[in-house]
Amino acid sequence: MLRPKSLQQRMMLFLLLPVAVLLTAMGWFRFTYARDNLLKEWQEAAVLKLQRAAHHVDMRLSEPKIWIRIFSKTGGEPGADAIRELIVQQLKHLQGVGGASIIRVDDGGPPVSQSHGHMMMGMRSGMTFQRAEITQVTPPRYDTEVGHETVSIISDLLNAANEKIGQLVVAVRFDYLIENALSYGWNQGEIASLIDDQGEILACSASEENRRPCPIQNVFKAVLKATKENSSGTIMGESSLNGEVVGFYRLTEAPWTLVLTAPDTQILAPINRFRNIFLITGSLFTLFILVLIRSVAGRTVASIREVSRASQRVAEGDYQVHLPVGSDDEVGQLVHSFNAMVSQLEERMRLKEALDLAMEMQQNLLPVNPPEVGGLDIAGTCVYCDETGGDYYDFLQFSELGEGRIGLAVGDVAGHGISAALLMASARAMIRTRILQPGSLAQVANDVNQLLCYDTDRTGDFMTLFLAMFDVTRQELSWIRAGHTPAMIYDWHTESFEELRGEGFALGFNNAGHLKEYRYGDWSSTKLLFIGTDGIWETENPQGEQFGMERLRVVLRQHSHAPSQQIMNAVLAAVKDFRQTKTQEDDITMVILKSHRGECIQGDGKGNQEADTL
Repeated sequence: MLRPKSLQQRMMLFLLLPVAVLLTAMGWFRFTYARDNLLKEWQEAAVLKLQRAAHHVDMRLSEPKIWIRIFSKTGGEPGADAIRELIVQQLKHLQGVGGASIIRVDDGGPPVSQSHGHMMMGMRSGMTFQRAEITQVTPPRYDTEVGHETVSIISDLLNAANEKIGQLVVAVRFDYLIENALSYGWNQGEIASLIDDQGEILACSASEENRRPCPIQNVFKAVLKATKENSSGTIMGESSLNGEVVGFYRLTEAPWTLVLTAPDTQILAPINRFRNIFLITGSLFTLFILVLIRSVAGRTVASIREVSRASQRVAEGDYQVHLPVGSDDEVGQLVHSFNAMVSQLEERMRLKEALDLAMEMQQNLLPVNPPEVGGLDIAGTCVYCDETGGDYYDFLQFSELGEGRIGLAVGDVAGHGISAALLMASARAMIRTRILQPGSLAQVANDVNQLLCYDTDRTGDFMTLFLAMFDVTRQELSWIRAGHTPAMIYDWHTESFEELRGEGFALGFNNAGHLKEYRYGDWSSTKLLFIGTDGIWETENPQGEQFGMERLRVVLRQHSHAPSQQIMNAVLAAVKDFRQTKTQEDDITMVILKSHRGECIQGDGKGNQEADTL
């Protein structure tokens, strides 16, 4: 399949080519229409000439036929011999008539229609008939007495029993009948012929001067076939005509047809000249239109190509591109918009670089690797939905906290972007600075809240925080919950969940309140601690359904015996599969802590494994 790759190729394919095809089709339609009209005019003119020539022959045949019909009216009149003799004499004196006679059938001779000798002249007395009718016009024969070819008009004389008793025969000179008929205004190269019902040529206008022979028999066969349907018309385009165009007209007074033939090259010569002139002028006109379209569209394509090349330079990092605006049309507006876009894009790229730097800095603020604390398996991650975010997690392992003690922090700043990232960085610094000082977790959280309130007093920003401290020696967990979702403890031995709740409020929101510290002393090696942000359970799929806490519990239950890192990966995979094609709309952060001591599990991954004690 043809697929144009450039705008110029598309213009050629979808603009110039259709216009060229349309103009060519329209031109061909006009040429065909004009050609058909010229052919129709020739046909009408040819038939009209044939009609006039045939009428000339019919008129000369009709005059003796009129006297023959008068003769037939004397039938049944016994004393009308004198009148009949008078009519016969009148027939003999008509112009072009070579003789007239009445022949009795009982004379013993053959009828005139079959005789080749001189016709008997004179009236045979005593002949009585009831009626007469013209039955035949014979082909021309040479008559020695007349010295010319003659045509016999035969009228049968019938008695009361409808038996033929004689014939009235009138001989008409053939040259008189067709005088001027075969040269009746024909054009040079046209041949007029007179044929009978068998297709035999009675006369032909071909001569040495014409240098064209009379038509061949195939032409007359086609004419006879056409006369069965119409008394006049034209024939062209048939292979049997051998390149001839034929017009025909059937006579009324004789069973003959007048045929006009001419070479199709002669008839179509004006059409061919018109075709050639039309093709030349039409081609020049079409070429002019295509060049005009190409010129106008070419400038547009050139302008767009300049924009494309400039865009490539911008894509390579060159923001000093500026295109001249050469018009006020849509292309000029495009160039103007491109220049404005480049200027804004440069500014946005500087901002993007700043955001990338901020993202890199924020990522550096997060733990690179989980700490190694004897007997604990810890993992944590933060997946931002934007370049920067407001989620935060940290592992607080300092000597000032005491041997075997580690702090866990998970926070969620309201909103996204730079402002949330800045508040998160500030809170991280405050927490790390304050936790190195003496005091309980509650005192640390209250002091951090006081400091944040100074920064969020005018902005109204705040963050939630779950801050925990795990003592490996005592196997004890203490925590404060500053407006954050409760953490969960899952015991795979009892397959039960516990939530670490407690009173608390978001940091930076209320500087008058006091956060409380809580303790959990029932820790065992069969338990794991999960702290996360709402970006996990509030994730939505394309149908608007949320992931929910129950699905999270199912994942934790199924992978509770796996290492913390594998549990965390399983949660991320489940959330991603649930979200499908929908974009991540919130940051996802989690911290998982479990004990190394206890049991090494091999089972079905659903929390119902068999264990071997280490």
